[in-house]
Amino acid sequence: MNKPSIYGLTLDQLTAWLGERGHKKFRATQVWEWLYRKRVTAFSDMTDVNPECLQLLSDHYTILTLAEHTKQESQDGTVKFLFRLVDGNLIETVLMRHKFGLSVCVTTQVGCNIGCSFCASGLLKKSRDLTAAEIVEQVMQVQLHLDQRGKDERVSHLVVMGIGEPFDNYENMSNFIRVIKDHKGLAIGPRHITVSTSGLANKIVEFADSDLGVNLAISLHAPNDEIRTRIMKINKAIPIEKLMVAIDYYLEKTNRRITLEYILLKDVNDQREHALELAELVGERRNLANVNLIPYNPVDEHSQYQRSTKESITAFYDTLKKQGISCSVRLEHGTDIDAACGQLRSKQIKKAQ
Repeated sequence: MNKPSIYGLTLDQLTAWLGERGHKKFRATQVWEWLYRKRVTAFSDMTDVNPECLQLLSDHYTILTLAEHTKQESQDGTVKFLFRLVDGNLIETVLMRHKFGLSVCVTTQVGCNIGCSFCASGLLKKSRDLTAAEIVEQVMQVQLHLDQRGKDERVSHLVVMGIGEPFDNYENMSNFIRVIKDHKGLAIGPRHITVSTSGLANKIVEFADSDLGVNLAISLHAPNDEIRTRIMKINKAIPIEKLMVAIDYYLEKTNRRITLEYILLKDVNDQREHALELAELVGERRNLANVNLIPYNPVDEHSQYQRSTKESITAFYDTLKKQGISCSVRLEHGTDIDAACGQLRSKQIKKAQ
C-alpha cells in the first residue's frame, strides 16, 4: 500500500504525531523547516534530525507522490502542469506571473460534479477528492520548478480555483490552507490566498466562522436565477436568494471584501440589461464586493458558448462602473496554450482512450 505524503500534515498534526511516539516538539519544527524552507525531497537529506525520528517518518510517510505528465509553457510566462497521481488520475496546476508576484492555481478534486455548462473542468465527472497532501504538493512541485531555475523566485499568491469545487472537499482544503500559510513554512500570507466556490451556501457560512482568514470568491456568472440555472445546475439547489443570504452572513461576520466572478458569454449574460440587473443584485453590498469580469476561454465541447466581444466587455464594465460597482476585467494568462481550466487534462485523457 502506498504511504501517504507528509505534506498532508499541518505543523500541529505533525507535532502531535511525533509527540505520541516520544519525540519532542522541536523535532517537528526541524522537519517542517526542512520540508518547506529548505525544500528537501528525501527524509535522508534532513541532516540534523535524529536518525530514529527520520526512520520513523520514512516508515510511515513519503514526501513526493505527484509525477509530471505534461507541462505547457506560454509566451507570457504561464506554466500549466499536468500531474499524474499515484492512482493514475491526472490533475492540473497553473503558475501565473503577475506584476505583484507569482501565483499558483491549485486543483482540489479529480473531476467536478458542479456541472457548469460552459466549463472544461466539468467535462469529466468527479471520481474523488484530493487529499490535503495532494493539494499542498501541487504548490511544492511548482516551487521546486522555480528553485531549479535558480532565479530565487518564490510562490507568493495562491488561488484555489482549479478543477473541482473546493467547498465540496472542505476539510482537506482547509488543512491545505493551514499548511501553506504557516509562518514557519511557506508563509504565504492569508490575504494572498483566495478560495473560489460555485456557491455552497452552508460551507460559505462555515468558512466565515473559520480561522482561515483568506479571501473568498463566488462564481456567480449570472444576474438572475433564470440564466444562472441554465448555465450552472447548482442554482437549482441553491438559488441566488439563498446564496446571497450566505454571502451577507460572510460579509457581516468577517467585514472582508469578496469577489464576485462573472464569465462573460456572448449574447447570454453580457448585455447592458444584465449589467444593470447585476448592479441591482450587488446593491448595498457594493462597499465590500468587487465584480471580476472574465473573458470566456472557448471549449470545443461547449460550442454553444462564444467569447463576448471586446466592445461588449467594455460596455458591461462601464455600465457597472456608472452604477457605482467596483469591477475589473481579469488579465488573461496562457492564451497560447490550453487556457481553460480542465482543458489540458480533458485532451490528454482523450488521447489515451
